[in-house]
Amino acid sequence: MSYPFAYKLFPAVLSVFSLTVAVSCTHSHSDANDENVAEEGHDHEDEIVMSPADAMRFGVMAEAAVKTPFCEIVKVSGEVLPAATDRSVVSAPTSGIVRLVSGIEQGKAVGNGELIASISAGNMTGGDANKMAKVSLDAAKRELDRLTPLLKDGLITKKEYNDALRSYEEAKSAYSPAAATGRASSPISGVVSELLVSDGSFVEAGQPIATVARSQRLTLKALLPSRHIDMLPRIASANFIPSHSSGKAIRLADRGGKVLSSSMSTADNTPGYLPVYFSFDNHGDVVPGTPADVYLVGTQRSDALTVPAGAISEQQGEKFVYVKVEDHAYAKHPVKVGRNDGRRVEILDGISEGDSVVATGTTFVRLAETSTVVPEGHSHNH
Repeated sequence: MSYPFAYKLFPAVLSVFSLTVAVSCTHSHSDANDENVAEEGHDHEDEIVMSPADAMRFGVMAEAAVKTPFCEIVKVSGEVLPAATDRSVVSAPTSGIVRLVSGIEQGKAVGNGELIASISAGNMTGGDANKMAKVSLDAAKRELDRLTPLLKDGLITKKEYNDALRSYEEAKSAYSPAAATGRASSPISGVVSELLVSDGSFVEAGQPIATVARSQRLTLKALLPSRHIDMLPRIASANFIPSHSSGKAIRLADRGGKVLSSSMSTADNTPGYLPVYFSFDNHGDVVPGTPADVYLVGTQRSDALTVPAGAISEQQGEKFVYVKVEDHAYAKHPVKVGRNDGRRVEILDGISEGDSVVATGTTFVRLAETSTVVPEGHSHNH
């Protein structure tokens, strides 16, 4: 006998969804002349019965739990950085007001010697210190030139000449030809990875204005949440999607990627996270300073028992799967899960290799389980 399956939250679905279901249900056929019938029967306790036709109609499909090569993957946030040895700082040649060259921004490609900004001290209180240093240098040079022939003729003492020479050297060291132009140029070819000042701001002489990085080799910084600290020694590589990209993931394994370091005590730690660093070859499509979604890849196991991620259900903190035990029957199995790569989940305990696990349509199987009403006094003991 079959009983219509009903669930109030899905009236549109249930208008065509009638399942024959039995949960904690036994069916007893007693024969007074045969006392061994019970021994010859089988137990359906806790089985969820669904006809193959209903399973097909609602997309309930099962597949075997298999042992496969498996890598754990954890999605984290991160950032692309220039390699520490391949970046240079552009500094202000003098104190003054900085004016960035039009078009200079983070990610802009620049050549060796290309102008990044100009600094003007003309309107500053106290005047242009470098211009005054040039005046002092010119005066010291004229005095030294005047005294040089007089020393040869013996008309001045050696001390007088040395005093003039010292004044000239001091004036020369105080004057900067680069500061006179106010030009701050890139010392290398690369891309602007950081702009450290804003246009129109005041800068001191020697203050960093920008960072330029060579783009052949870059660093990927990933922030591993502390709840995943157990994965740290297993991290082997990473894939990432830069924020400026079309969404295509870049595999470090394809770009000579390698793990540089991971530390629990670095100075730049974000509370609750552990930084993990990788280096990789840039093909011109990644800009230093770009945020990224990072997928950390753990070491591979060759024989992990796995099921599709969609096969895992959770109830009151316990994870479980539905195992297909017959064409029309399913059983709920609690499982202990291990690693997860986003597509498949490792099973540590609860099922065996070859078990047919519901991979899609688990919602309908669970709905059938929780919504069944067993008629009073009805049991299935064969």
